[in-house]
Amino acid sequence: MAVRELRPGVYSVGAVDWDRRIFDELIPLPDGTSYNSYLIKGRERTALIDTVDPTNLDQLLDNLQKLEVERIDYIISNHAEQDHSGSIPRILEIYPQAKVVTNPKCKEFLKYLLLIPEKSFITVKDRDTISLGDKTLQFILFPWVHWPETMLTYLKEDRILFTCDLFGSHLATSELFIRDEAKVYEPAKRYYAEIMMPFRTSIRRHLEEIEEMEIEIIAPSHGPVHQRPEFIIDAYRDWVSDKVENEVIIPYVSMHGSTDKMVSYFLDALMERGIVVKPFNLTKTDIGELAMALVDAASIVIGSPTVLVGPHPLLVYAVYLINALRPKTKFISIIGSYGWGGRMVEQLKEMLTNLRAELLEPVIVRGYPKGEDFKSLDRLADELLKRHRAFRKGV
Repeated sequence: MAVRELRPGVYSVGAVDWDRRIFDELIPLPDGTSYNSYLIKGRERTALIDTVDPTNLDQLLDNLQKLEVERIDYIISNHAEQDHSGSIPRILEIYPQAKVVTNPKCKEFLKYLLLIPEKSFITVKDRDTISLGDKTLQFILFPWVHWPETMLTYLKEDRILFTCDLFGSHLATSELFIRDEAKVYEPAKRYYAEIMMPFRTSIRRHLEEIEEMEIEIIAPSHGPVHQRPEFIIDAYRDWVSDKVENEVIIPYVSMHGSTDKMVSYFLDALMERGIVVKPFNLTKTDIGELAMALVDAASIVIGSPTVLVGPHPLLVYAVYLINALRPKTKFISIIGSYGWGGRMVEQLKEMLTNLRAELLEPVIVRGYPKGEDFKSLDRLADELLKRHRAFRKGV
């Protein structure tokens, strides 16, 4: 990533990772990503806000060299996860006078994760400030916006809010600022779904604090920079709300065609009732697409054959992630088939303890579905339609 100036004395010095295709060995990255780091040159002192993933350290060092940075006084660590903090030890070696500025919880994590010594830290409390001479940094603690130690940094004079993971997007682009909001909306929603959705209650509370601030630029640590903050704030306000859409998502697997036949029939039944339906065949699905669909859907219907006595392993993986992501889904059910018996429904129910969703009567058939089984699927479709209508009317 080339060095670009956000405002006079405020530079983007991070890295673009065009080729990365998986994050944390879990999250697909169809559009790559970036690790944004920002240098602020004040009249008296210089601060570096977050660093980059160690695999991209050379890009950060090249950019600091281009700016002829001879001294860094403060390394601001908004979040301890290594894609932002992992290069701090190397920066401390090159700029030994620098101090890592962070909150006590983040300091604790950085000591364990990166073995940064106690002497290298300055700890701050919520709303503390540090002056760079003509520029003032204010630190705002936002716990449980992804991790328990997260904080934001606000550059008062320029009204720039550096948000680290919050408001980010996994999107590799040559553009510093967002030009096409429609192009960024989906990567930002995907990012929220995969990373932020489990913490939507905390985020909703923190959004109220952000709305009270004077912000002209939001500079996250992944993806392009927001010059129109209301675009991403309004999107988050919608995503973290309790509002759901008239949608059913169906993650499913079929081994010998029985579950596939049920899903196919059920799709038609839902569509005939005017319900938006999104099927995800887990043998082919990008798990990020499934996560995105979870953001808005009123209902989830899981489709699985029985493997030995339980659900298919791909369903186990997907249901584990659904439970971890804690979507605002209101209704859930299970459809599928078995050969001689098993505990598929009980095992899936035990895996969904984080969801505050009502379980509707599952439809589990023996072998290939028959006439009465299809009638049961129709009854489930009718029940979903009734529940969706009642919920959307506030009943």
